[in-house]
Amino acid sequence: MGRGVAIGLANAQFRVFATGRSILSADLPSAVVRLGCDHLNDEDTSAAFARVAAEAGELDVLVNSAWGGYERMVENGNFTWHRPFWEQPAHRWTSMMDAGVRAAFVAASHAARMMIAKRRGLIVNISFWAAQKHLGNVSYGVSKAATDKMSADMAHELKSHGVAVISLYPGLVRTESVLEAAKAGWLDLSNSESPEFIGRVIAALAASADVMARTGKVLVAADVAAEFGVLDVDGRAPAPLTINKV
Repeated sequence: MGRGVAIGLANAQFRVFATGRSILSADLPSAVVRLGCDHLNDEDTSAAFARVAAEAGELDVLVNSAWGGYERMVENGNFTWHRPFWEQPAHRWTSMMDAGVRAAFVAASHAARMMIAKRRGLIVNISFWAAQKHLGNVSYGVSKAATDKMSADMAHELKSHGVAVISLYPGLVRTESVLEAAKAGWLDLSNSESPEFIGRVIAALAASADVMARTGKVLVAADVAAEFGVLDVDGRAPAPLTINKV
């Protein structure tokens, strides 16, 4: 999804700095500046933001989409994702809270300092309906709920500085792993979204004159797209997921 965000923003004429452990080999437009970064390492994160400051001098948008916990769904031949919390592997909690929530907190802290100086900016934390409904497992729900609460409280503290913070919910995104699952017949892609779709939505949000009116809120990407007339790369308008349909 992070790759799709980078592409979507670059196509909207943003100057994009993209981070990640495997970013140097990622399929990205040549205009995207690649910063090798493991967001579990605070020194890596600090170095990435230092380079943005040195090369760009300012920051308009931060998108936190780094996440963990999906990488070991099958262990010893057992699919553990839907197991009750007392049977869940402990590494899943650690991955989601550290590679997801904590990584976003640290990155947002760096971004906030840059944005406050200009009295403008937008921080987007990618989240999902698991914050509001049991989906999969307890660790997943807790980490997404923490992301939403973090966004709301960051928004409260940054509002007087002119910086907006939102939680943004994608739908079913056609990531590499989702496409593999669809090939196996596990997922229906009829109402799915390309990875670039969320980048297009964020570009529209960043350009809107009333972005501060949305700060602290949870937004569904497809709802925002409908409001601004944003279409997916195939020209379709994905239907927004709701808490009852997800």
